[in-house]
Amino acid sequence: MIRIREVRVIDDEGQQLGVMQTADALALAQERGLDLVEVAPTAVPPVCKILDYGQYKYEIQKRERETKKKQKSQTFKEIRFRVKIDTHDLATKTRRASEFLDDGDRVKVTVQFRGRELNHPQLGRNLLERAAEMIGDHGVIERPPLMEGRSLFIVMAPPTAKADRREEEAAPSDGAAADGGGETIGDALQTKGQVPEVADEPPAAAPA
Repeated sequence: MIRIREVRVIDDEGQQLGVMQTADALALAQERGLDLVEVAPTAVPPVCKILDYGQYKYEIQKRERETKKKQKSQTFKEIRFRVKIDTHDLATKTRRASEFLDDGDRVKVTVQFRGRELNHPQLGRNLLERAAEMIGDHGVIERPPLMEGRSLFIVMAPPTAKADRREEEAAPSDGAAADGGGETIGDALQTKGQVPEVADEPPAAAPA
């Protein structure tokens, strides 16, 4: 309820109606079958707008959902494996990764090396490939294998996040694939005997 005696009014077409008695502004809104909503309560006098409050509230909630979705798309979850992980644990962790991806999160899938295992990075690549295959259609590989200290990792993203990112990027160079579905597991993990790239640093209210 608006308790101020005078308010500055904007009508439903965006026209400035000037400063009015609150009672007159309410009457005008009611004549049009709309509501008088305070949109700038700290202004002097407060600014009110004649509008459909239900639609106004819906638009605010829609923007909030979009903002949260964008923020969420930037967050990372992580699952970690040892090179010698057993089949049951691998299935459990990849299932968890799939759940994260279904919720819209990016997932960092990491293989940690111990001792002399570091001399055999192919073991880590093989495990990452197996994990990505188990995750399947729940996600796509956004970043290929990367060494970070004693760990090798990939980043997987929900398929829709990958598609959105590709749309925002510049047009692909000549000869680039244009399938729109992101890298396949084989494309991303086929290092052909090369040493994995080394990382420079770890990845990073309703109105009154």
